[in-house]
Amino acid sequence: MTKLLSVLATTLALAAGAASANTLGFNEVQGSNTLIDLGTVVSDGTGVVEVYDNWGGQQGLLLGSEAVRAGANSDVRVPLRFAPHGDVVALLKVDGEIVAQQVIRIADAR
Repeated sequence: MTKLLSVLATTLALAAGAASANTLGFNEVQGSNTLIDLGTVVSDGTGVVEVYDNWGGQQGLLLGSEAVRAGANSDVRVPLRFAPHGDVVALLKVDGEIVAQQVIRIADAR
C-alpha cells in the first residue's frame, strides 16, 4: 500500500562556494516498502540519489539508489532493496560528493 510521506526538513545545499542548483526540492513524497517516488530532482551534473535508513538520526543501511542526469529529472523513483525502519535520508551525489540532502519522515514505517 502506498503511503504519503511528509518532508521533515528543507533541502540543504552542502556544496561549498556559490549557490547551487542541486535540489531534492519536493513537497510530497510517495512511497512503499519497495519504492520511494521523489518527484523532480535538479542536479548540476550526472549523479545519483541514494536513500539510506536514518534510524535514530544516524545514517544507516543503503536502501536504494537511482541515477540522475544534469538538469531537471522528473518522476525520480528509487527502488528499495530493504524496507525502511523509520525516517530515511535522501542524498544527491555528483562526482562522489554530497551536494544536497533531505531527511524524510515516513509515516507508519515498520
